[in-house]
Amino acid sequence: MSDKPTQPGDRIAKVLARAGLASRREAERMIEAGRVTVNGRKIDSPALNVTAKDRIAVDGTPLAEPEPERMWLYHKPTGLVTTTNDEKGRKTIFDELPDDMPRVMSIGRLDLNSEGLLLLTNDGGIKRKLELPSTGWLRKYRVRINGRPSDEDFAPLRAGLLIEGERFQPMQVTLDRQQGANAWLTIAIREGRNREIRRAIADIGLTVNRLIRVSYGPFQLGTLKPGEVQELKRRVLREQLGLESAPPVGTARRSRGRGKKTPHRKT
Repeated sequence: MSDKPTQPGDRIAKVLARAGLASRREAERMIEAGRVTVNGRKIDSPALNVTAKDRIAVDGTPLAEPEPERMWLYHKPTGLVTTTNDEKGRKTIFDELPDDMPRVMSIGRLDLNSEGLLLLTNDGGIKRKLELPSTGWLRKYRVRINGRPSDEDFAPLRAGLLIEGERFQPMQVTLDRQQGANAWLTIAIREGRNREIRRAIADIGLTVNRLIRVSYGPFQLGTLKPGEVQELKRRVLREQLGLESAPPVGTARRSRGRGKKTPHRKT
């Protein structure tokens, strides 16, 4: 057992994430870029503990008191990217969120042509926790593919694939029905690698032409319409994430995206 005393407070990156500015990894990059000061002095390493007595600023702006942890369900439409800023000038989900939403971060991503359930949070700690593979939450998708596959065609997905040196964990695949020239599947995964389902389907010689995420762990897309946002109830957060409290629940609201807005996340 080490005799080294434990430093009081929390790591600076954790504090920045808790304030909703960024994930912990992104906060570490902000620190390394020299954007963070503590008690008036610029820091360049996240290996620092801070307490409530310390004065923290990012880009010269004092860090606000953290809000209670909050989460929202969002029905992402196709045609939006899940980034704060897009180098190609495409619309992002943050352009389309309701104007009265606080700064939020997405938990994981859905690519441009994918749709369905996306979780949003104001808390970087929640984002990090739910994105970790060790959390093990199942993510389910309704997937439409072109062709007339048999159930046996999906055996490689169920066994696990190796694509361009990248190991894909076994997927749960159900062939639901044939609809004209297309087939509908239900696919469940636990890792959520970049374009994982599309790449896996392509590896067995088929093509995805629609992909809808219908659940993420215990959270369901349900009847939420494209563009709508629904804040999770206090009880649900407490039960599913072990949080002590959460703010009152809002009602489902449709995204408006009325021109240029203040970004929902600064990184």
